[in-house]
Amino acid sequence: MKKKRPARKSRKRVILTVGWREWIGLPDLGIDAIRAKVDTGARSSALHAKKIQLFDRDGERWVRFEIVLDHAHERGRIPATAPVIDLRTIKNSFGVSEERIMIRTHLQIGSGLWPIEVSLADRENMTFPALLGRTAIRKHALVDPGRSYLCKWIDKKDLPTRPTK
Repeated sequence: MKKKRPARKSRKRVILTVGWREWIGLPDLGIDAIRAKVDTGARSSALHAKKIQLFDRDGERWVRFEIVLDHAHERGRIPATAPVIDLRTIKNSFGVSEERIMIRTHLQIGSGLWPIEVSLADRENMTFPALLGRTAIRKHALVDPGRSYLCKWIDKKDLPTRPTK
């Protein structure tokens, strides 16, 4: 006799449609709005950071850095700290491998809020201070490459509660 599988819990996940560029938030880092390029050709995500310093806190590796919001418009820099989750070798947009610090943070796009991993990188010569790779949007968003800024901005107070890790 075949065993009956228990019924699956229905987890209805909202799939967003995003353009090739979007305004995103990184609430764990104090970022309400930063421009991001959505790049399905890139595996990992990156954030423009300066003054990156590793340090130890309570026996764990942490990083202190400044997030550059938009160097083109000089909107300023925001200081941030985060636990280091990994050091990874990543190929930059020029095909050169470099070691980068990886952190975990929550990503906000429109009504969506979920955890992502992001590398800290010098993106000074790039148009967008943030890049969202395919692992950050997988299972959460579809990309319409012919459109931009499709997600309506949602106020912090209207966001869903943060998902647990």
